Amino acid sequence: MAEGIFAAEIVAECHRRGLVAGAYALRRPRGATFVRRLARDLAEQRKAPRVLLRRGVELLRAEPAVLRRQTGLGAEAARAGEVLRRVAGLLAGHPHRP
Repeated sequence: MAEGIFAAEIVAECHRRGLVAGAYALRRPRGATFVRRLARDLAEQRKAPRVLLRRGVELLRAEPAVLRRQTGLGAEAARAGEVLRRVAGLLAGHPHRP
C-alpha cells in the first residue's frame, strides 16, 4: 500500500510486476479540501495567514491538474467512499471489476 501525492508514480511498475489490486486517486470536493487545509494550517500556525490563504488558493487551482496527472499514471479517480468499499471488497476476497 502506498499513499500520498506521489503514490501514482509507482502504479505502472507495480502493474508490470503484478502487484496492484487497486490504484486510486481521491476525488474530493475542491472547496471542502481548501477549507479543511486552511483550517488545519491556521490552527497549527504553520505560516502567516496571508501566506496560507495564497498557498491554499494555488493548491485549489492546481488540484484538477494533479488529479489528471495521477490518473494519467494509472490511478483511477474515485471518491473516498467508493475507495473504502473497493478496499473492503478486496479484503473480503471480492475484487472490483471495472
